[in-house]
Amino acid sequence: MSDNKALISIIRWAVVIAMPFLLGLGVIRLVIAWDYPAFSYGHIAPDLFGFTPEERLDLAQSTLDYMRRLESPEDVIYILEDLRLPGTDQPLYNESEIDHMLDVKNLTDKILIIVIITGFIVVIGLTALIANPKTRAIGWQTMMQAGLFTLLLIGLIALFIVVAWPIFFETFHELLFPPGTWTFYYTDSLIRLFPEQFWFEFGMITVGTTLFLAVILAALGYVMWKRTTSVSIPTPAT
Repeated sequence: MSDNKALISIIRWAVVIAMPFLLGLGVIRLVIAWDYPAFSYGHIAPDLFGFTPEERLDLAQSTLDYMRRLESPEDVIYILEDLRLPGTDQPLYNESEIDHMLDVKNLTDKILIIVIITGFIVVIGLTALIANPKTRAIGWQTMMQAGLFTLLLIGLIALFIVVAWPIFFETFHELLFPPGTWTFYYTDSLIRLFPEQFWFEFGMITVGTTLFLAVILAALGYVMWKRTTSVSIPTPAT
């Protein structure tokens, strides 16, 4: 492979392009797996329509349990359909909310697939380059470049979130969900459990963590690249 410049170039570009998706979407899946509501509810506004903090947290965690399941949305939507408003026999989520949550889980399931695919590309690509002494320096340089590309791309998204959050939030939903399926009343359970401030902080935690990981990746790649190239350069005989 060390003599096949075209193959090396393909691997490098594949790793660099895949890295932001692996890190960014991987962090999203990690935050979903984490007990994020317990953190967020500690400092965002309480529910204005009657949920106690304990009820709100319990219902949010039950909703996230649905999101974490590996089965198809249709197979586990019963988790949400069985939830009830505290102290009543009324469903927690109405039909429109249930339909939206089917769309949401379809999206997060696709995110998991992308994470797996990009993870395979990054791990196999970097391993192939770094394991070969002749391409080791290229492998570390590719890691550095992938980290820098992730910093640039996610940094722009972070800037968009900070400067124009309402536009980002609306654009995100319009691109990923059918028109008219993602807007709800403030009295609907989805908004009561997951208000906009909840999602703003979710976005900031996601991009912040991704940027942190990208910095570590770029720094590690740079250090190892410089070390590898300095070792590989022969010193003049005296």
